[in-house]
Amino acid sequence: MAALTPDVHASASEDARWMAVALALARRGLGTTAPNPSVGAVLVAPGPDGGRMVGRGWTGVGGRPHGETVALAQAGDAARGATLYVTLEPCSHFGRTPPCVEAVVAAGVARVVLAMTDPDPRVDGRGVARLQAAGVAVTVGVGAREAARINAGHVLRVTQGRPHVTLKLAVSADGKAGLAGRRPVAITGEASRARVHLMRAEADAILVGVGTVLADDPELTCRLPGMEGRSPVRIVLDTTLRTPPSSRLVATARDVPVWIVAATDASEEAERVLRAAGAEVMRVDRDEQGGLSLRPVLKLLALGGVTRLMVEGGPTVAAALFRDDLVDEATILTGPATLGPDAIDALAGLPLTALTADTRLKLTSDTRVGDDRWATYERR
Repeated sequence: MAALTPDVHASASEDARWMAVALALARRGLGTTAPNPSVGAVLVAPGPDGGRMVGRGWTGVGGRPHGETVALAQAGDAARGATLYVTLEPCSHFGRTPPCVEAVVAAGVARVVLAMTDPDPRVDGRGVARLQAAGVAVTVGVGAREAARINAGHVLRVTQGRPHVTLKLAVSADGKAGLAGRRPVAITGEASRARVHLMRAEADAILVGVGTVLADDPELTCRLPGMEGRSPVRIVLDTTLRTPPSSRLVATARDVPVWIVAATDASEEAERVLRAAGAEVMRVDRDEQGGLSLRPVLKLLALGGVTRLMVEGGPTVAAALFRDDLVDEATILTGPATLGPDAIDALAGLPLTALTADTRLKLTSDTRVGDDRWATYERR
């Protein structure tokens, strides 16, 4: 029996509805697929009321299998004549697996709806060209805005050689990040803390400065029930290797990876001790002020596969990244209490308004989580 021919002029609302499903599937893989992007795919067979889903998939842990091949395998023969909704252009190059675009053509898919093309030089329109050459109808741009958010880390890694940087700041009502003397203090409520753990689960890595390690001795894992296995790589910027081997980060390094980035002239003996405890030590040059040069740090992390970097470091790290124009997104959690004029500023040497009023960033979300305000700023 011949396969039904899909309506290549499907309504915009139907395309948006099915792409929303694919985008939701892509979000499931965030934080687990590096160095590959997390891609969602839905196969829809033609029929009344916008058709019926015959296959779905998203990128597997570690980047394989790809979402398209999962959906195709699930659909089987039902893929012939169907429409594939996918959040990123199917790959067209040979890697550890054959190109997804060839699998789509071989399966007899009649139409592909893409949220966005892939700027990876190995793809970059070649997937679209191959589909069109095989007679497959292609629509590009459905759900593009959300896809750009989901794929932001992948895009920056392949175009600029660095991860997407999300800065998370917890501040008091008067814009402070901690008590005088770097004494820690609870600023936000339980609901916000749970949501921060979800942010961790969707990141490839979390970065802090050694000052945070010395002051707070954090663990930086995801502790949401059922998601403990989603803890990202933990990274410490530590110019002179002051991270204590007894810290909770190093003590758990064999369970959840810890990368410590130090200067090239830091103590070799300290490195040996940290490596013996299970931590990985990396080195970069110092900048003109004697600290770590941040752009080489980010390049090093990207070479290690990091695409989505969440920064939970203190005011010094936050201000340094902001000054170097390396903040792509900032989420500011504002608690209801004040800490007073002697408390520590959220950005070392800068008022918080330096970030919130910066013309390079725009406010894209402003919500309440419990008693806290969550404001998100994104690069324009």
